[in-house]
Parts: sequence; structure tokens; C-alpha cells
Amino acid sequence: MALLAELGKKSWLTPDSQDKQALSSLEALEGARKTALLFLLAVITVLFFLFSITYVSRSQYPDFQGLAAEPWMPLAQSWRLWLNTAFLVLASSGLELAKRVNLPAQYGRLFLLWGGVILCSLAFIVGQLALWQLLKQQGFLIASNPANSYFYLLTGIHGLHLLAGILVLGRGLYLLSRQASTETIGQSLQLCAWYWHYLLLLWLYLFALLSAPAEAYNTIAAWCGL
Repeated sequence: MALLAELGKKSWLTPDSQDKQALSSLEALEGARKTALLFLLAVITVLFFLFSITYVSRSQYPDFQGLAAEPWMPLAQSWRLWLNTAFLVLASSGLELAKRVNLPAQYGRLFLLWGGVILCSLAFIVGQLALWQLLKQQGFLIASNPANSYFYLLTGIHGLHLLAGILVLGRGLYLLSRQASTETIGQSLQLCAWYWHYLLLLWLYLFALLSAPAEAYNTIAAWCGL
């Protein structure tokens, strides 16, 4: 292995040019990761846009009963959704605070913030599952009403995206525990912050859509010509 490493050295490069080459490779890798994330966010946006169109279209059928409308009204008192939203806001804010931590001097503080973001994100998912369980106990099953089906579908897919992000956060926490380079940690933080801010905005949109009154669906459907 030592022989291979020795043969892999580019002896014609000066230490300064080697540093520039390493920096260029790092910037190329960072750019590729940002592009991949933006592509992923674009795909998620299209997916939820299409779901929204079908949801508003389905709301115009006689058997559709909005979750915040008479006679069901399971979301008329939406404090549980606001509580879950607060957890996601805390997670997103935690990542912004983490970006302002000075490394390598404050590894410990960043570790606590990073762990807090994961806990808040998990609390959001647990809160959503508790809400599912409550709706189920109240008889709001998936097949009871088209609005119920969309609620479980949209919140479920959003939760899955959040779970995937938590796995990435877990990897970042592992890298942090191994005291990875400042550049590696900074890139991971930046990308996670973008993803979390996006998921927060997406959740606020879903919150507004799912808890809207019937008049709002009628207005949107009329605007869209549905």
C-alpha cells in the first residue's frame, strides 16, 4: 500500500499547486452536491404540485369533506399541527445557528446544536404519528373520506423526506464526532440547512392546504379552471 501511495504522488507538482488542485477538487465536489440537492428539491416540488392539483380537483366532488369543515372538523382545532410546526421551526433555526459556530474552536457547541436539530426533527415526526393515531381513534380512516386519504398521503411523504434528511444529519453528526475537516462539516451544514428550510416551507404549505375551509378549495379550483 505504501508503494502504491508513493507511485500515486505527482512529483511534478509543487506543494502550492497541489493545494490548488485539492481546493479545486473540493469546490467541484461541493458544486456537484449542491446541484444534486437542487435537482432533488425540484423533483419534490413537482411531486407535491401534482398532488395539490389532484387534491383541489377532488375537493369539487360531492363526497369530499374538508378536514377543517363541517361536519368532520378534525383539524378545526389545529394546535397539534402548530406544536409540530414549532418543532420543525426549531430544527431549521438550529441549523442556522450551527452555521455561525466557529470551527474548530467550538466543536462541542456545534455537536449540541446538531444533536438538538435531530431531536426536534424526530419530535416533529413523533407528533405527526400521534396525530395520525388520534385521527384513527376518532374514526377518520384513510378510506373514510378523500380528504383523509390525502392527509395521510401528503403528511406521510413529507415525513419520509424528513426521515431521509435525518439519516444525512446522523452521518454529519458522526463526521463531527470524528472531528472531520472544517470544509467537510461546513458543506454538510449548508446543504442540510437548505433541505430543512425547504421542508419547513413545504410543511407550512401543506398545513395551509389541508386545513383550509371549503370556500378556499372552491376559489382555487375556479382560478385553475377545475
